[in-house]
Amino acid sequence: MENKTVQKRILEGVVVSDKMDKTVVVLVSEYKKHKTYNKYHMVSKRFKAHDEKNEFKVGDKVRIQETRPISKDKKWIVLK
Repeated sequence: MENKTVQKRILEGVVVSDKMDKTVVVLVSEYKKHKTYNKYHMVSKRFKAHDEKNEFKVGDKVRIQETRPISKDKKWIVLK
């Protein structure tokens, strides 16, 4: 049996909410090209990420990494 390493996704975004305990909401935006019209448009998605020490505040730029499920909605952790 081979030892396979899984490449975990890392995304960059901005913290938009820090009201929950040990959790921040991160907004990740990216430009995508429309298939038919060949124009670029912005696509945004919000992720809940685990912040153990409650050190990140609204407006901070952060990197988040995919991990095992921590709760129902949290499947990401905040990297420095």
